[in-house]
Amino acid sequence: MDYADVCVLIPTYNEAETIADVVADYRDEGFSNVLVIDGDSTDGTRELADEAGARVVVQSGSGKGQAVREAVEKYVEAEYVLMLDGDGTYEAADATKMLEPLEEGYDHVIGNRFADMRAGAMTRLNQIGNKIINRAFGLIHGQDFRDILSGYRAFTRESFLQMTLTSDGFGIETEMAVECAKRGFKTTVVPTTYYPRPSGSNTNLHPIRDGGIIFLELYRRAKTNNPLFYFGSVGLASTAAGLGLALYVGYEWVVRSISHEVIAVVSAAGILFGVQLLMFGVLSDLILSLHRDQMKRIEELE
Repeated sequence: MDYADVCVLIPTYNEAETIADVVADYRDEGFSNVLVIDGDSTDGTRELADEAGARVVVQSGSGKGQAVREAVEKYVEAEYVLMLDGDGTYEAADATKMLEPLEEGYDHVIGNRFADMRAGAMTRLNQIGNKIINRAFGLIHGQDFRDILSGYRAFTRESFLQMTLTSDGFGIETEMAVECAKRGFKTTVVPTTYYPRPSGSNTNLHPIRDGGIIFLELYRRAKTNNPLFYFGSVGLASTAAGLGLALYVGYEWVVRSISHEVIAVVSAAGILFGVQLLMFGVLSDLILSLHRDQMKRIEELE
């Protein structure tokens, strides 16, 4: 691949400890188009990136997701984008194998950090959280991308512009993975090296808060990609709760001759609500399947 067709995109916020080395590493690999989009850092990140040879712009909003969307839509003109974090945790030498699948016709490439994760690169809590999120993604969306939270991505600009992305924060990687599964983009995973953050470099990620946001995003996106799971999970929970209350009411009435009219009404409402949601989920899934079949036929005709 001609690296002139590639834009190395680095969203940053207060990465003064690492950004100069990161930019220099990718320029040494032969990338002349390095774009740093900065969230108005206060530690000199922009100045250091500029001195290292990057093109630097300040994002108009805040958050990693907003930065990536704005950069690709407004500032990137290259056919291919190589996206990474500015914290020095990714290996510049992995850039070639990240980009090779795009030449072979793939739309999106995800760097699998777990393939070569160095000691201390990720806390035990974060590793457990990542594995749970990846398994939840596979269950909900039917794809195994191994590391959907990886910040090391390569993709065509055309495929990115077709995605419907709304996240402003760290949920952007999750949204991109969901969109790849939903739209049937040709996606592959390649092994990459993942290093610990250098001393003095602080993470902007809050595991509990951002993990909760990612889980909510996974579930919210299931509405249009797996409606049976989206509606069925709530319906199943409501039905189970209603049946549990019904068993309690029955036990109290038979064994102790105590009636619980209010609880019985709540139980019936829970069961009815749950069954209706389950039926709605089945119908929605059927409609989605028919829609996908219709779109496939249209594409074949085109």
